[in-house]
Amino acid sequence: MSVRLGVSAFVACVIATATGIVAASPQTGRSGTAPAAPAAQAPPATPKPWPPDAKTIAARRAEAENRALFRSRDTLPVTITADFKAITRDRNPESTRTFPGTISYTDEKGATVSHQIRLRNRGHSRRDVTRCDFPPIRLEFEKAAIVGTVWEGHGGLKLGTHCREVNEYEQYVLREHTVYRIHNLITPESFRTRLAKVTYIDPATKKVSKPRYGLFIEDDDDVAERMDGRIIDDTDITWAMIEPDSSTWLGLFEYMIGNTDMSVVAQHNVRSVETAAGKKRVVPYDFDYSGLVDTTYSVPFAGLNLVSVRDRLFRGPCRTPEELAPYFAKLKELKPQIYALYDDLPDMSASYRKNARGYLDEFYKMVDRPAEVKKNIIDGCKKLGM
Repeated sequence: MSVRLGVSAFVACVIATATGIVAASPQTGRSGTAPAAPAAQAPPATPKPWPPDAKTIAARRAEAENRALFRSRDTLPVTITADFKAITRDRNPESTRTFPGTISYTDEKGATVSHQIRLRNRGHSRRDVTRCDFPPIRLEFEKAAIVGTVWEGHGGLKLGTHCREVNEYEQYVLREHTVYRIHNLITPESFRTRLAKVTYIDPATKKVSKPRYGLFIEDDDDVAERMDGRIIDDTDITWAMIEPDSSTWLGLFEYMIGNTDMSVVAQHNVRSVETAAGKKRVVPYDFDYSGLVDTTYSVPFAGLNLVSVRDRLFRGPCRTPEELAPYFAKLKELKPQIYALYDDLPDMSASYRKNARGYLDEFYKMVDRPAEVKKNIIDGCKKLGM
């Protein structure tokens, strides 16, 4: 992605695209105009048979694992053009209204590739105008139009945004991306992410933002299919129903990063997966309220009597020291790789790198002290009745 258009030419190109003058696509050779009205609602998808045969499971897993977007760790420069004034006014957390737009990027051959998309706000707390000037969004693609591109296979993608027009909030994007990467090191049963540098253009106001860090987050169904499973919306799930290996990693990872903003029972910031073998596993996401990310707006999960998000609390499942030992051993083995992640992003502040390593040091010191493990994890878990 080393070849780019000049800024003024590129801005003119994407504004023209969004307002109806669309250049021929390198993939299709066709041209068209932006839709004048919202796209018609697609008919409900036919449920996939469950469980599928072994060949189908393997094919789905291979397809999900090989998504082009997540094959690279490079930051992806993109431009999104839409009526952002209207989008940011849509603050109703129950709203599913979508808005037309385009997304453009430069492919490996140096060609500018543009696609028509629809955008909508997502999330709940960050739609609150007092929390975010610019809430996170969801991009919706027409799958047939993105074959052979970096977006191939994605009907929709979550994009974590900078939230506010101050540099500190871009740092939060980098911090949360690193937490996702820590989880990737620990287990493949985790959400993959891809950093982007996003330029936002509003054709109506001619406003062009400076490039801002954003975070593309893997689709839930792709995570499940990489696990030979499917997403289930089970509001009655308990710790005891989850595969022991999955629940143990969930509890330890959330404790290590100091995240209490999750709940298995309420299915809050976790997704449950049922494997073809009928087992239940759980994958966490959304870590901006964790002590490791340490945002200025984060607060501890209500009812836990914690003063700060930097205070760790093990919320389950309860395990014996013998059961925890192999998990601690793996985390210690991964320590150099985990710490090295904080050297990968040149724009991450030096003070935060030091802060993050210090916070992780506290966890690793505890792991090597049986008395502290007993106090903080074994006995603490029993008090919570987990």
